[in-house]
This record gives sequence, structure tokens and C-alpha cells, in this order.
Amino acid sequence: MTDAPARPERRAFLGGMVGACAAELACGRPFRAPPGALLGPPAALGHRLRDAGPPYGEPTRSERRRVVVVGAGPSGLAAAWQLVRRGERDVLVLELDGREGGTSRSGEGPVTPYPWGAHYLPLPRGDNAALVALLREMGALEGGGGEPVGREEQLVRDPEERVFYAGRWHEGLPPRAALAPEDAGELERFRREVDALAGLRDGRGRRAFDSPLDRSSDDADLRALDRMTMADWLASKGLGRGRWLRWWVDYACRDDYGLRLDDTSAWAGLFYFASRVAEPGEGAAPLLAWPEGNGRLVRHLAAALPAGALRTGALVLDVASVPERAEVLALDAGRNELVRYEAERVVFALPKFLAPRVLRHVREARPAWPAAFRYGAWMVANLHLKAHPEGPGAHLAWDNVLYDSPSLGYVVATHQAHVDAGPTVLTYYYPYVDADPGVGRRRLFEADHASLSDAVLADLRPAHRGLDRLVERVDVWRWGHAMVQPRPGLVWGPERAEARRPYGRVHMAHSDLSGMALFEEAFAHGVRAADEALAALRPGEAGPGEAGP
Repeated sequence: MTDAPARPERRAFLGGMVGACAAELACGRPFRAPPGALLGPPAALGHRLRDAGPPYGEPTRSERRRVVVVGAGPSGLAAAWQLVRRGERDVLVLELDGREGGTSRSGEGPVTPYPWGAHYLPLPRGDNAALVALLREMGALEGGGGEPVGREEQLVRDPEERVFYAGRWHEGLPPRAALAPEDAGELERFRREVDALAGLRDGRGRRAFDSPLDRSSDDADLRALDRMTMADWLASKGLGRGRWLRWWVDYACRDDYGLRLDDTSAWAGLFYFASRVAEPGEGAAPLLAWPEGNGRLVRHLAAALPAGALRTGALVLDVASVPERAEVLALDAGRNELVRYEAERVVFALPKFLAPRVLRHVREARPAWPAAFRYGAWMVANLHLKAHPEGPGAHLAWDNVLYDSPSLGYVVATHQAHVDAGPTVLTYYYPYVDADPGVGRRRLFEADHASLSDAVLADLRPAHRGLDRLVERVDVWRWGHAMVQPRPGLVWGPERAEARRPYGRVHMAHSDLSGMALFEEAFAHGVRAADEALAALRPGEAGPGEAGP
């Protein structure tokens, strides 16, 4: 069975993402947009960096710090957390936005907190010591030793996921009850391939695919997977001819990477599946989740910092390693003044597309590596409903996916709070998967609130009759550079290796350095960069590596 083409109303929906009235096309009546706001990072302040350039003028004041961390996303906060837990208290984190979190940030309303981006974390294995230490510190794990066990209330509860297909909701992803025998057989063949990769060890005992990525095998035959697409890998195995396997793998690539399987590195596509399987036949690791998604993680990291260590509204303009110190020049937006921070060490935890503008040595040397990092645009909408929506078939789950939609569907913020009736918030995700990321970015930012909320509701109405009567407001967040895209050649290419090397007193962090925008990768790079900085600050002191003290 071949994959069916998208239905005409889905084509209309795609047009709706740039302003056409998809609801009017789908149901023949004018659309009245619900109340809501069009939100996003502080673009006007960020564009001052894009539009300006050195020289920036003389700072009005200077401060001295042992370590300055640039960026308060998961990686920057992880670096600061690691510095503090290893005894370094003179740490300052600078963040452009009004609050911490980056694409793991969250919001809160009268009913529940809810995510604005990343919303779950696979339970790590015990040898991922730093991440396990964080989760134990948060109280997210049971017991005190051995392999981590998630606390029941913080593991995704049943029903975990469902798919809307052929006019009904079906439990599971993919849904076993909806599979034809040939589809079930192809999915089983794919699972056997994943199991074989999950069990593979190289001559040094390293897993073929491990999390964080730096622990994965770098054997040449495995690295070669990064030079082909996930679609090509499926074809090489005689897979992907049926409806469900191809759809499922494509959904996974869109979910974690914002790419179609035709544009995703096969190494990254297989990492999604194989890295989450501890041993062949065991199934994927369970997921930790909270009503606010990964906002719970970044909030904990920020709360662990000393008072005053996080400074928001700071536009970092220039980072340099000069003789005997590092310097960070930033605009304090609240006071509209330039401030110079002098530091022993700097952790640079911003996306790498900013490196040519912010890192002085990159700006002056003009290396080729920044061009390898490409970023997809995402739209995230939070729908505030006066009651849980109804639909035919399987009951409302945590993750709710629409089979024939270009969106990823939605997660239910109140699910983890065991609230199954009454008001709720649905967090809806739409990645722009254009071959040219700039095209998707333009489409996203040309659209207004009415056309975006129109398109969201048009996508969800077939699965939820009467949805419009439940909607109280729709808030929409636009992420122009939401996440790095692991296109072929990035994960094991020379550019990623070059981008992570420290320069003088500046140490590099961020999930970009794995080529995959995952919390666990961001966290690992933050911890590594902090340990690098501390090794330089305390020569001769034995560092803990990933495990921490």
C-alpha cells in the first residue's frame, strides 16, 4: 500500500499558514478569530544586533566576574548549574529575553501552566550521571541508586498517545488496531533493524547511538549514515513502501528535528529510535513530562543559581578572548546602557547562527563552519478551552496526533495533573519543513494572529466537532530560528567539530553542537563547557567529568 496524497483541505490548510482563510475554505463560512496574542522572543531588541555592528561605543560601566555565561536556555543554565554545584559562586548569566528557558520556556494561566516549546524528556540511563543528578535533585526519580526509575506522577500517564485516522481516534503511535497485515509486518521489520542498532557496540564498547551524542560510536560505517537521508536509508532496507512506517518515521523527523525524512540525516533519524532503547527488545525509554513541559527543568536550573546571577534583558553584542581575560559587551535594555563584563572565563551558549555577529574571533576570521548550521521555523499555539474536547474513538491522550496533517497535533497540559474534564489547554505544534528554511520563516512572520489561529482550528475541527464553542482564546508563539536541523553532513561533519572548540577563554555550549535540538544534548554541552572552564580556572584539580561531585 502506498502513502496516500494529502487531501485537498490539507492543501488549503498549508495555504492558511500564510494568511488564507483555511476555515472558510474547509467549512464554507467566514472565520471569526478568537481572542489571543501573537507572541515570540523580543525580535526588535534582537534585530538591533542584526542591524548594528562594531564599533558599539564606549561602555558606561564595567563589572568583573569569574565566569560569564551568555544565554539562559537549557545549555547556558546547565553550565551555570554545574559551575555552582562545583563550588564556583561568582557566576553571571546574561539573557536577551525577559525570562529564562529559550525554546524550553513555558507560560501559565488560571487553569494550568503550559509549554511554549519542548515538552518531555526521555528517562536517561544511569550512566548519564549529570542528568540523573539533576533529576534526583528535582525529585523526579524514585530511590537512590541503580538504574533511574521515574516517579509515577512525573512519567507520562496513560493514555499516552493516539492518532486521528479515517475519521476516528485510534490508541497508540502508530495505532496497532488500524494496521493492515502488510503494515504490521513492515513495522516489525523496522523494529528489528532498530533493535540491532540498539545492541551494536564498537571495538571500544560504545553504543552505536547513545545519549548524549558524544558517547556514540564514531566508527566510519556508522558515520557514513550521516551522508544519506533517512528516506534513502529506508529504501536501502526495502522499507517505507507501506502507509504507516513511512508516515511514522516522517512524523518522528518532524517532531524532533522539524524536517521531512527526505531532508533528515539518516544518522539523526536512527538516533531518534535507537538511542532510546537500552537493550534490544526492551522498547523505548519512558518519558518524563510536566504540565509546563521542559519549563519545569529550566525553572529548576535557574532557581539553583545564587541571587542576582541571572540578568535578563541583556543584548550581548561582542564576546572576545583578550590577553589575561575575556570580555563581554552587552546592552542593558532596561537602562539603555552599554556594560563591559570582564571575566576569567566565558561560556557561549547561544545558537551558532549568532557566532559571526557576537564572537569577535569568528567575525574577524570568517570561517566556513557557521553556514553548516541551518534552523527551522516553528509555530506553537496554546488553545485555552472551557472544557476538554470530544472526538470519536479512543479517549483524549497526552499526545494527540493527526495522521494526514502537516502539524504534529497537540499535547494536553492538564493530562499530567490527572485532570480529565473541565477547562484545559492544548499546546499545538507546527514545524515549517520547507527545503529552504528561509521560506518557512518568511511565511511564519508574514502571517498575523487571525490567519494562524484560523489555520490551527481548521486543522483540529475534523477531529473535534464543536471545538469553536469551547475555545476561549488562542495564543500563538512564533519561533523564527527554533531549532538546528540535522540535515545530511552536519552531525559527523567537520563544521560541528570546529564549532565546539574553545577559543582562548571562551568555551562553547548549546544543543547546536550536537546538530540536534534536544534538552539532553543542550544539558550535556553546558555541563561539558562548565567543566572545561573550571579545569582552566583550577589547574591540577581533578574534574568530575560528566558525573559532577
